[in-house]
Amino acid sequence: MPFELTILGSNSALPTSNRYPTAQVLEVPGRCFLIDCGEGTQMQLRRNKFSFSKIQHIFISHLHGDHYYGLIGLLSTMNLLGVKTDVHIYAPSELKELIKPQLDFIRGEMSINLIFHPLNQKKPATIFENKTIEVISFPVKHSIPTLGFLFKEKQKPANIKKEMIAYYNIPLAKIKAIKAGNDFITNEGEVIPNERLTTPPPRPKSYAFCTDTAFHPPLSEILQHVDLLYHEATFLEELKDLAAKTLHSTARQAAEMAQLCKASKLLIGHFSSRFKNLEYFKTEAQEVFANTELALEGKKYII
Repeated sequence: MPFELTILGSNSALPTSNRYPTAQVLEVPGRCFLIDCGEGTQMQLRRNKFSFSKIQHIFISHLHGDHYYGLIGLLSTMNLLGVKTDVHIYAPSELKELIKPQLDFIRGEMSINLIFHPLNQKKPATIFENKTIEVISFPVKHSIPTLGFLFKEKQKPANIKKEMIAYYNIPLAKIKAIKAGNDFITNEGEVIPNERLTTPPPRPKSYAFCTDTAFHPPLSEILQHVDLLYHEATFLEELKDLAAKTLHSTARQAAEMAQLCKASKLLIGHFSSRFKNLEYFKTEAQEVFANTELALEGKKYII
């Protein structure tokens, strides 16, 4: 299964009648990650036909309400549905104390087991890792401590050519080493180069969630060559002074970050409610970085 991103919410702090606060679902092989959980997230999960039981890893970027006010409702619903699973929440350490009083008022014993992972807010850190993917948090530049998240697929082994197995009578026990890059030595002592036996694996995919932040060029160092970069674009360039004051970005600045990162594609969101026509954001960003799309509710983006 490819990396697939679904936008649940694309607006900034004030929701509109057709745009919700920030929330996204990233589907990767074997996992389903919820990134931020603004108000209305559980409704959007239902509209987009996501099973609540698959939400086992939740990443909260910071503690402004439009990024986590939907969390208690989601957890309450999961409990009412009788979802029995571990739910890992990766967030600033204060979140646990913020939602504990609400959790204490949920009737009956919680069916889900909440596991909180406090995040390092000062430097990049690996916060989740398995055989196929690594998730790295990194600080951005906002009015309160805020983190972005980088999801990186791990390099897969090479693919061995089936016809070469038969041609050289390669034992099953040798295949793993060949896929890892080793040559093969026949019984006669002939060395068969690895490149003759294998085809290269696909290039690992990556997705970066660069949430509420001022334009901050040092971020590009950790985001180099990312396949899909989501970068907030709260304002248009005409309000760049307001963007600087509130530590947000303009659409043009998001595009400049995509250039610095050498990203393959840019996705912009977190739009201010004062703007009704989002096409202006796309036009402004595309003047700098052509491969730009708007983050639109319900739309899926294949990485």
